[in-house]
Amino acid sequence: MPKMKTKSSAKKRFTITGSGKIKRKHAFKSHILTKKSKKRKLRLTHSTLVHKADEPNVKIQLCMK
Repeated sequence: MPKMKTKSSAKKRFTITGSGKIKRKHAFKSHILTKKSKKRKLRLTHSTLVHKADEPNVKIQLCMK
């Protein structure tokens, strides 16, 4: 049986923290920024964690399971 391959898209989008949680960036910060408020753009700048319900799918894509 060959080795499982990591999904390249997931590899680029997610990182694993030291405690094993999965970190991600917010969407909607790439273009059309003129109509978005300063507060909204600032909140989109910071990274956050993947929701608990989505973690199993991301772990499968990263070949962690």
